[in-house]
Amino acid sequence: MFTKQQPVLSKNPNNLSDRSPRPGQLGATTYPSMPASEVPKAEIRPEPAAPSLPETPVAAEPAPVQDSPEPTGSRLIVGPDVKLKGAEILDCDTLIVEGRVEATMDSRVIRITERGAFAGKVGIDIAEVHGVFEGELTARQQLIIHATGRVKGKIRYGKLLIESGGVISGEIEALADSKDERNSKITPLLSSAAG
Repeated sequence: MFTKQQPVLSKNPNNLSDRSPRPGQLGATTYPSMPASEVPKAEIRPEPAAPSLPETPVAAEPAPVQDSPEPTGSRLIVGPDVKLKGAEILDCDTLIVEGRVEATMDSRVIRITERGAFAGKVGIDIAEVHGVFEGELTARQQLIIHATGRVKGKIRYGKLLIESGGVISGEIEALADSKDERNSKITPLLSSAAG
């Protein structure tokens, strides 16, 4: 049916198109008497598609581990080189002191950075001190004094954690001890009234 035409060899050894194919090599096949539309085309078979896996959502990166809890809510940051004096801080969930603050405060969390300083009266759930605190501090849940922290004054706390190098001085009292002391004063009065 179709005849394969043998390639013509030229006398030029550098002409690669004129060389006949060697065994195991693919060679050019020509169909001289056939129009291009009738030349058989190579069949192209698509490669089978890889099985698709169901899309799974990408997990978000886990939150970084922190030394102390990071409460949500209102936050006030007193930046470095800022001085806040004579203030009463209200409705602030977290106060971060990087400068100097002289104030009274009742809130949830106070963080005093290494270069920060706070002087005044504070009622707080958690106090974390890297810098300096002077005054009256009541940490209802926990007082954390880091290695660079200095706390001085009338200090009351629920739990106390002091890193090596941290300093606390003044009138220091655990809140549990003060409750036990009040209860011991009340008990004798009740027993004497009952008798």
